[in-house]
Amino acid sequence: MALPGPPWTMRQTAEDHVERLAVIAKLKEGAAEQAAILVRRGPPFDPGENGFERHAVYLTGDQVIFLFEGDAADRSVQEILTNGSRSAALGAWGTLLDQVPQLAVEGYYWKRTG
Repeated sequence: MALPGPPWTMRQTAEDHVERLAVIAKLKEGAAEQAAILVRRGPPFDPGENGFERHAVYLTGDQVIFLFEGDAADRSVQEILTNGSRSAALGAWGTLLDQVPQLAVEGYYWKRTG
């Protein structure tokens, strides 16, 4: 499953890869409880071994938001989605989603320095 490209320019590293991105998906009605169970189990892949520095998942009443951070996070997410064994592990999410997930790229980021 490939994610649709964004209609705007992404903040990219020197190698033309995105450092931070989110994948946002609408949950089917009544799927929030099962989604919460999946989130508590953790990701079906090792974030560190897949090139991420940080990974978080947020739930709203009707959405799930996956946040990925790391060098070339966009490439790492795409590799997870296209790798047969890894994408099969994501199958449990597919039954809970109401529509194709959307890719959201960083529009603003602030970090305290010093």
